[in-house]
Amino acid sequence: MRGSDLQQSAMFSYLSPEQRVPLDHPLRPIRQSCDKVLLQLSPLFETMYSELGRRSIAPERLLRALLLQVLYTIRGERMLMEQLDYNLLFRWFVGLNMDEEVWHATVYTKNRDRLLEADVAREFFRLVTAEATRLGLMSDEHFTVDGTLLEACASLKSFKRKDGEEAPPPDDPGNPTVNFHGEERKNDTHASTTDPDALLARKGAGKEAKLQYNGNVLMENRNGLVADTELLQATGKAERQAAVSMIERIPGGHAVTVGADKGYDVAEFVAEVRNMKATPHVAQKKRWSAIDGRTTRHAGYAISQQKRKRVEEIFGWMKTVGGLRKLRHRGLPLVSWMFTFVAAAYNLVRMRNLTVGEVNA
Repeated sequence: MRGSDLQQSAMFSYLSPEQRVPLDHPLRPIRQSCDKVLLQLSPLFETMYSELGRRSIAPERLLRALLLQVLYTIRGERMLMEQLDYNLLFRWFVGLNMDEEVWHATVYTKNRDRLLEADVAREFFRLVTAEATRLGLMSDEHFTVDGTLLEACASLKSFKRKDGEEAPPPDDPGNPTVNFHGEERKNDTHASTTDPDALLARKGAGKEAKLQYNGNVLMENRNGLVADTELLQATGKAERQAAVSMIERIPGGHAVTVGADKGYDVAEFVAEVRNMKATPHVAQKKRWSAIDGRTTRHAGYAISQQKRKRVEEIFGWMKTVGGLRKLRHRGLPLVSWMFTFVAAAYNLVRMRNLTVGEVNA
């Protein structure tokens, strides 16, 4: 018998979003872990808001919405609001009821700025790693450090002289035709008018230079979770500076090992790491290496060289899924905030995969 294609214009539903989402949906463990962290952040949220005035968007809902934006690679806030309007799964994750009105995109971004001022991303990341430690997923002895370049949300046409001596373009002022050939452009003499914190940098010899930031992570070697983050300007030496800062922040006074690629095989860096009671398991250069037999003779060095390659999986996820291949935000504070939050999102996904695997086993 043929089914009917009639649709009612209005009807009541007695099923909540909680009942609509399958019990084995991948977002459920992430929502549970996220709620544990947000519950611990509640005292911080209380200090951020006044007891008077109109109620704002709950910070818990803001962070869940932002987490969805990262997990599903939604680049725009307007598209996120559109998804929240009709996507039942997204409504359930954020905590919106079926008939609740979705926020305006501008209201969402303005309320999110309050979280930036309180550096909620850093505290959120710390609590996520604490939960991973409680579950026995984090190593406290063996780590890997590495950095990557993140393309800034700024065009090369915005990279202009600081003294303002450039002549106005002869054609369209909105999108001028500019020829950079033969012109010497350096960070000392030029700066981006769109994002002054972004610096001109290149990945290697023969590669094109772009306006970029330098994002760094400290990975624990047991399960490949992010233990710490640091985002700096792309100065050329930022990776080693960030590595030293993150090694200093490793909790506990016990000896640790830190793996790294050949870019960290510099005598000054190796000596500084050893002074911090850490063993630098840095990949050796073919010539003039600062790593000698004191380090390479141990079996742990070969293991660190094998494990350190997993840090590229973190950068790959943060760029492709987390949306950091081409940044959407400008300014060092906001870009650093988002980099830390995306790292926390990666940890939540990784923790879900590890714990679900143990349950199924």
